[in-house]
This record gives sequence, C-alpha cells and structure tokens, in this order.
Amino acid sequence: MNSDGQRTGRPRLGEPLPADLLDDAERMSRAELEDLQLGRLRHTLRHAYDQVELYRRKFDAAGVRPEDCRSLADLARFPFTTKADLRDSYPFGMFAVPMADVRRVHASSGTTGRPTVVGYTEGDLSTWADLVARSIRAAGGRAGHKVHVSYGYGLFTGGLGAHYGAERAGCTVIPASGGMTARQVRIIQDFRPEIIMVTPSYLLTLLDEFERQGVDPRTTSLRIGIFGAEPWTEAMRREIEERMDLHAVDIYGLSEVMGPGVAQECVETKDGLHVWEDHVRPEVVDPLTDEVLPEGAEGELVFTTLTKEAMPVVRYRTRDLTRLLPGTARPAFRRIEKITGRCDDMIIVRGVNVFPSQVEEIVLRTPGVAPHFQVELTRRGRLDHMTVRVEARTDTPPERREAAARAIVRGVKDGVGVTVEADVVDPETLERSVGKLRRVRDLRDAREPRRD
Repeated sequence: MNSDGQRTGRPRLGEPLPADLLDDAERMSRAELEDLQLGRLRHTLRHAYDQVELYRRKFDAAGVRPEDCRSLADLARFPFTTKADLRDSYPFGMFAVPMADVRRVHASSGTTGRPTVVGYTEGDLSTWADLVARSIRAAGGRAGHKVHVSYGYGLFTGGLGAHYGAERAGCTVIPASGGMTARQVRIIQDFRPEIIMVTPSYLLTLLDEFERQGVDPRTTSLRIGIFGAEPWTEAMRREIEERMDLHAVDIYGLSEVMGPGVAQECVETKDGLHVWEDHVRPEVVDPLTDEVLPEGAEGELVFTTLTKEAMPVVRYRTRDLTRLLPGTARPAFRRIEKITGRCDDMIIVRGVNVFPSQVEEIVLRTPGVAPHFQVELTRRGRLDHMTVRVEARTDTPPERREAAARAIVRGVKDGVGVTVEADVVDPETLERSVGKLRRVRDLRDAREPRRD
C-alpha cells in the first residue's frame, strides 16, 4: 500500500496520462480534429454510396449525394441507418469491399431474427486494435500488465476485440472468456492479472464466487476493471469498487460500428466516456422527431464511421440514451455520459416509463440485498403488474428481508412513480450472468420480450 492507502501500482485519480503514452490524435486541438473528421466523413459518404446498394438507394431517396457534405453540420441531411437495414441486408449486403478483402466476420446472436453481420478488412482490424489499446491506456493499463479477458469469444465482438487491443497495448492476455466461474477465480489468484475486461454483471458473479471460496476480493492483484457490453450505473461502480478495491471504468462499443473501443472513460476523471472521434462521428438526436440535439441535451446516440473500409455505417441509430459533453481528460474528444438506458429497454407499466437502471439504483442503495435482481412483468386482469425480485445477502435475517422489500417498493414508488411488488429471495436464486444480463422478463400475454 502507498501513503494514500492505495495498492502500489494502482492508477491514482487526477493524474493525467504521461505525454509519451498519448498518440498523435490525442494531442490534436478540437479544430484540427474537426478538419480531420470532415475529410474522412466525405470519403466515407462517397465510399458508402459507390459500393453499398442500400446507401445508394437511401441517399437518392433523400435527395442527397456525397458531395453535398461541405461541413460537418451537413451530415444531418443524410438518412439514418437502422438495425433493420442490417438485417434486411443479411448476410453481406452492407459490405463495401470484395469478400476477398474481408479478414474477419462478427455477428449478433440472432435470437430475435436474422443476426446483424459485420465485416473487417485487415486495416479495420488494425484500427480496432489501436483504439482498444488507446482505451486500455486511458483506463490506466500499461504495457506489461496482464489482462484477464472474460468477455465472450466467438461471433460476439467483445472477447476478440479486447484480446487484440490488449496485445496491441503491449499487455499479456489471459483469454478466459465467459463461464467456468470457479476456474476463473482460481486463474485470477494464480496468474495475478492487473486488469480485468468483463461485463459488470458477470464481475458481480465473480465477486460472489471469490467470497464463496473464502477469498477477500480486495486482496486480489486486480487494479483496474474495464466494464462494458451492457448499461451499468454509478451505484454499480461504487458497489464494485468497494468490494474489490479497484478502479471501475466504462468502455463503450457496438458491433455495428466496430466493437468495444468506440469510447472510453479515463481513469483520472471517471466523468463519462471520451468518444474516439478521429474514427467515429457522434450525434445525439431526438428519438421521436429525429432532430439533431445541441450539446448537453439527452437523446439517442447516433454514429457515423469515418475510417471503416469493409462496412462503413452512416448515422447508425444505436438506441442508446445519453448526452454529448465537452472533453475533459482528452480535451479534443467529446464525452458521452455513461449509458444507463436504451430506447428499447424502456418498460411502460400502467402508463409510466421505467428503465431497469432506475430499479438498479434503488436496489443498490437498499441495505440487506445483493445487486442481483430481475424485473418480471405480468398482467393481472387488464392491468400490467411489475415484480422486482432481488437476492438477499447471505447475512440478512428474515425480518430484514421484509424491511428491504418494503424499502424497494417505497423507493420505486417515490423515485419512479409506479407501484410494484418486491420479492427478496434466497441468495443464489436468480440466474447468474456469464455475458450480457437480461434484467427484464416480460411475461405479459405469455410471451418473452423482443431483445436484440
């Protein structure tokens, strides 16, 4: 431990990244960055129009051509791309290069229909590795650190994206993937990694397993947790940092744009994710009117790739809700707030809009319960009914469970404005996450929810 009570080698808050670890783009001024963006944007629009039939049709229908983009503001004149567009182009209709030039393909699970398929050239893979490496450095990682990757490998972009980025950063990769939780805990103890890259919900599963094995998670070698692939809250950050004595920072990405590494939270500030705008152009739009919103207004996040070769995307609607803010730790790059909800995650219960993140905040501040919860939606007669099922902590007596349930009901009513039922169940009762966690079970009309 050092004089500040931190483990030796753990990144210190407020300390900027050493200048020799910043790349050329991170040293740019905002004006220089926007000049670079405009040139790359105009090239992307031309590349998409010339090589992808869908974009040619969309641009023509909207009455715009690539040469109509004379300023960054002109991007608002171009049509959006949606997940439905990608599905309708299955499998390779969005590719803008010959298949002979595609070096890798990733895809979504396709559990709700056709999967969305994305492709990468050799140049795309190199850019992706560079941006994940930049993200790891921003999180406090350094060459020589060992990185335990618990994101899933395979068609999901998380595992391989983190893997090659960590190698590009000069780190040693431990490719654990998801599952076999008890074995992962043993590997962390034996291999002593400094960094873990994982979904926040699976990190909670690992924490429980450490404690089940009688190991204090605060004594492990881990100093940095880079968490992504699902929304998580500030309350979740506090829970993880207190239980594991590490810095919990956010990474953002999506397969349709690249994968992990589109944006990264800097460990010295932990104040939102800096978007790597030399490779993507973000916008925030009103999800109902499609109007581009000013900086600071909350809306739906939209991305245009600036350097993708195999599969450029123009104004892709992410469905994620956030705000664009000025840069801080990386002044040229704007930030997005931590993503805590999606347009399509919103639950409507008796006319009230509810997001799982709102429930999570209430659960995490309720004494006696663990952070493992699930929202169940049913119909009683003609009315929707919502039940919050949450696990008790192992040391919570029965009488405190009842008090915790009442506190959750009261917290949801006061904070969200809807009456719910709360059920505090035994520890290890709810389904554990080995990847992205499904927080909501919609049993209304005896059907499961549509989830992408």
